[in-house]
Amino acid sequence: MQALADNDVDNDTPSEARATLTAIGLMSGTSMDGIDIALIESDGKTVSKRGAYATYPYAESLRQRLSGIIGRKPDGSDEIALIARDVTDAHAEAVEDFLSRTGIDRASVDLVGFHGQTVFHDPENGLTCQLGDGARLSQALGISVVSDFRSADVAAGGQGAPLAPLYHAALAAPIEPPLGILNLGGVGNLTWISADGGIIAFDTGPANALVDDWMARHTGAAMDEDGKVARQGVINEPALATLLDNPYFSAAYPKSLDRDHFDASRVDGLSLEDGAATLIAFSAEAVGRAQSLLPSPPTRWLVTGGGRHNPVMMAALRRVLDRPVEPVEAVGWSGDAMEAQAFAYLAVRSLYGLPLSLPSTTGVSAPMPGGVVHLINR
Repeated sequence: MQALADNDVDNDTPSEARATLTAIGLMSGTSMDGIDIALIESDGKTVSKRGAYATYPYAESLRQRLSGIIGRKPDGSDEIALIARDVTDAHAEAVEDFLSRTGIDRASVDLVGFHGQTVFHDPENGLTCQLGDGARLSQALGISVVSDFRSADVAAGGQGAPLAPLYHAALAAPIEPPLGILNLGGVGNLTWISADGGIIAFDTGPANALVDDWMARHTGAAMDEDGKVARQGVINEPALATLLDNPYFSAAYPKSLDRDHFDASRVDGLSLEDGAATLIAFSAEAVGRAQSLLPSPPTRWLVTGGGRHNPVMMAALRRVLDRPVEPVEAVGWSGDAMEAQAFAYLAVRSLYGLPLSLPSTTGVSAPMPGGVVHLINR
């Protein structure tokens, strides 16, 4: 699919006609490790300021309840409704603390972008579920909220993911293309930006989810911190080849994944160390398969998300991609804040009726606005 330049989707409303807004973004990814909060100032096209950010871990009890419903189709049950309420309230408490700790005046915040917690994503069947109640959050905070960013895209036949690419493109404007931006959360996804400003995006495969689950199952740890376990292991090549024998990797983009799309049972029976090494190699090889689908390989990869902290993962990516691979901090961005910043940016775009996704990022037939706005009159 041909990449669509960002300036092809925003020229209906000149940037100078839109006021710059102060927005807070909230993001909890598929790793379910907590709530990222970040503040930006934007007119929906450019980003004039990137401000404070913080992370608030979920209470372990809530994390366990969320883990228990991951992959479950939304069914309107009381259990899911209660978890959605508690996810919303956890976000409200986190924002209140963020405002207090940073000294940010609530009245100065125009908008909150509330992603919610993804528990089910099956775009092929028109379903995606991010738990969270935007109306409840707006009432709790006394600030207008944009929520439910993915449903409109999925309803229009898109993948509903990834949604950060337009923000990536806004940040990357000064950097020489072709550029690859790789987000390593539970699932990996990439944004490819061409020399003419075109954007392609899709999920690459697993990132941290499988090795996190492996560590949790065998040690109770949430992750392989700094790759210490994987560094002691040896990649099991037959298991790796079996993991990579999946039609997803050769499928055309745009495409997206649920967190539990891949089965890690192929490494069952390996030692703790060899299993971790093999699963990290799998994530890196998946990115290599993704690079081979692009119109041209990036001259440089910038990595955000928790995976950038794992030196074994980063070394594997450099080996597989055969390109410079650096954390996004190398260009002055914050990998800890970027996803939350992206949903602040998308909230502004939603309020102004600008597209959140493109045919070349999610597969929709035309640039697609989205999000549900919950306005508070001050």
